[in-house]
Amino acid sequence: MIMPNDYFGANLKVGVLGGIGPEATGVYYNKLIARLQQTGLIRDNSDYPNIIIRSIPAPELVGAISDEQLLPYRVGLKQLDNDDVDAIVMVCNTLHLYLPELQESVTAPIMDLRQKVRERLVGDGVRKVTVLGTPSTIRQGLYEFDDFEYVRISNLEIDALSHSIVDYNNGTDKRGQEQLVEDTARKSLDSGSDVVVLGCTEFAVMLKDVDIPKVDTLDVLVDATIDLYKKFRQDKINR
Repeated sequence: MIMPNDYFGANLKVGVLGGIGPEATGVYYNKLIARLQQTGLIRDNSDYPNIIIRSIPAPELVGAISDEQLLPYRVGLKQLDNDDVDAIVMVCNTLHLYLPELQESVTAPIMDLRQKVRERLVGDGVRKVTVLGTPSTIRQGLYEFDDFEYVRISNLEIDALSHSIVDYNNGTDKRGQEQLVEDTARKSLDSGSDVVVLGCTEFAVMLKDVDIPKVDTLDVLVDATIDLYKKFRQDKINR
């Protein structure tokens, strides 16, 4: 009997925890496919990684976060783990505040977005940083590192951004939400920040075509996934 691994065993198997929100998950997937094509490593359709997406219909993590609110995400991660994936990508910034405990619940390695963002900031040689994200992401310092100075946004701006995430995901005045986030980003740059970290995947979607100094966390996830893909292929060659 032919087993699934007879077909897919030679390909990197990536589990994607998405739906947080779903539009950002779609952008991540489409960017990943486009960037893989640009690598020159895709000769035909069979060269793509095996990608399993679990889109979780759970509330946005924009307020105080309880263990009960994390439960749907734990379930989604365990489903991906049961699919025997080689690695898991969480298309959400706020969840990475809980990476150590979430990692304990699965055997597949979860990509560390915090570390990848730090590597990007160091590589870009920036000094002053502004972080835009959910209240938890900003106030708990997900992207605060000793290497950098920070130009911080106000509590009023944090609250406004929180509402914009919810409104954007439910389709309310999407252009208005995009403008709010862009204005906040430009204000921080005018205040001396070298770069804006888009520490919410919705902000990465909203500002994907806006030409400002930024670290797009969706791009960071895509680039890190491609690095995994390249390493997996090289390891296969070396065996």
